[in-house]
Amino acid sequence: ARMALPGLALLLAAGLLHTQASPSARSFQLDYEHNCFRKDGAPFRYISGSIHYARVPRPAWRDRLLKMYMSGLNAVQVYVPWNYHETLPGVYDFTGNRDVEAFLDLTAELGFLVILRPGPYICAEWEMGGLPAWLLWKPDIILRTSDPAFLAAVDSWLHILLPKIKPRLYQHGGNIISVQVENEYGSYYACDHGYLRHLLGSFRALLGSEVLLFTTDSTRAEELRCGTLQGLYATVDFGPGSNVTEAFGAQRRVEPKGPLVNSEYYTGWLDYWGKAHARTSAAWVARGLEDMLQLGASINMQYMFHGGTNFAYWSGADYKDQYKPVTTSYDYDAPLSEAGDPTEKLFAIRTVISKFQPLPVGPMPPATPKYAYGWVPLRKYADLLDVLDVLCPSGPIQSQFPLTFEALKQAHGFVVYHTQLPRDVLDPATLGAPPHSICDRGYVMLKKEYQGTLERDGQTTLNVTGRAGDTLDMLLENMGRISFGANTSDFKGLLGNLSLNSRPLSNWLIYPLAIDTAVQQGWPHTALPESSRGGRAGPAFYTGTFETPGIAWDTFVKFPGWSKGLLWINGFNLGRYWTRRGPQQTLFVPGSVLLVGRPNNITVLELEGAPPTPLLLFLDQPLYNSTLGRST
Repeated sequence: ARMALPGLALLLAAGLLHTQASPSARSFQLDYEHNCFRKDGAPFRYISGSIHYARVPRPAWRDRLLKMYMSGLNAVQVYVPWNYHETLPGVYDFTGNRDVEAFLDLTAELGFLVILRPGPYICAEWEMGGLPAWLLWKPDIILRTSDPAFLAAVDSWLHILLPKIKPRLYQHGGNIISVQVENEYGSYYACDHGYLRHLLGSFRALLGSEVLLFTTDSTRAEELRCGTLQGLYATVDFGPGSNVTEAFGAQRRVEPKGPLVNSEYYTGWLDYWGKAHARTSAAWVARGLEDMLQLGASINMQYMFHGGTNFAYWSGADYKDQYKPVTTSYDYDAPLSEAGDPTEKLFAIRTVISKFQPLPVGPMPPATPKYAYGWVPLRKYADLLDVLDVLCPSGPIQSQFPLTFEALKQAHGFVVYHTQLPRDVLDPATLGAPPHSICDRGYVMLKKEYQGTLERDGQTTLNVTGRAGDTLDMLLENMGRISFGANTSDFKGLLGNLSLNSRPLSNWLIYPLAIDTAVQQGWPHTALPESSRGGRAGPAFYTGTFETPGIAWDTFVKFPGWSKGLLWINGFNLGRYWTRRGPQQTLFVPGSVLLVGRPNNITVLELEGAPPTPLLLFLDQPLYNSTLGRST
């Protein structure tokens, strides 16, 4: 089959294709005869970009969307992360930054069509690919398959989400033109077509028979075999540098007729901790975009048009020979930067789009204002082990052997595992864990003195000495569950027992920490000062305040001399910093987090070691690319 009619792109632009009689109702359909979409009976193709509302503070939604509109896009593609909304089984949150209906209504107000990707799995380098961690409370659950336990949870969620979507479908007067089922399922090991058929039935039952449902997979034949299903229109994804003819040829092998669609055209790439900041040439991206548009293809620019930020604990991880956690910044070298600023790449894309369809009239909105608030001194408030009564008010759980985060029903953050040395250890003894059982980083303290860090796929042993009865504590950090590259059942915590010279340790007190709950309630700024020990090594909290000079503009925080930890400002978790490993050296602080006329409260949890003089530096630009490597 020919890939496209030779003049399809020109005919689309000029509206010269034969149009069917105007339907009595709004419609968005596949035209297999002319290899295009039809919107209200007329030939149509979309030029779309992806934005993740969960990675953008709600006050910035309009700014980012308006810049995307002025770039010439006529559609946006939107993921819905299940775990962002169903935080516990049957407990839903659609308020504030999580108000997906408000976001979709805003896209309609600004004139966008929407391609919706509601999962249930989304990847997106998001914690566990959008699947809730509470699914793993059933340890033997088989995710993304026909496992009855998984399907029951999925069906329950879809019955909450999809009724919110149905009124916003294009056929019902809304702006959602198509809905993706699952996400790159062909890359998953299970290849369970029964699961896809179940999802197809659920989506049809809840959204109706008219909505266009589709899948997205890579151009590899095996992935298209496992990821496609009759009744779901198959689209592909590929990036700049690909042979466009060959890539769309892969789509044609599973969809001989119908519109050419690249659902994920990669404008940039993600960053991993310990690797260089990814860059993708603007000219390269623009050239690939023009090649596809000349074929009449519909295109979504993902990964990403605007990336945003992995605030709090929402960053995921890949597994490619080893565990690879994703940075807090989701800048992605995208056309709109992490802070929402137009880049050279955006204008190159805009120029290409102008060759195929008219651009909106008016100027591109400018970059948001930034402010360098300067140096802010902090003071040590307390070592983490000295405030466990605040961070775990319900007290510890006793267990003969360690329990996972999932067994403790702890989704994110940190857990302390506490025991005592069972005997004198006068000569250095090896404290270690079985392979792959530190998930993901363990900060070890003996008699409350920091000894070092054990790490998944890294250092898993330390030499220690001590006396019988000496306290041994490990603070276990979850760095984000795997979102792509392996079975996504990524359990966290101590998955095996710690041993001393190969003899297992037992009698554990386990403290699941609710740090964010405490900080959001004003701690430690509203608490009495703690008498902290003077040392700077090991997990400890630091506090400080600063005032803005009458403005609350976006800014970036640098951590000179700090090691690794988290930052909260006014109770808002801005995510992880990891200065010693990089590449990211600053955290983005949206102006909407800051207060004017009142002190802004800073809380830092430093995990390994603070500088002699603990200072933060607020800058008006980010620093993304300073990698010291995995050994530090």
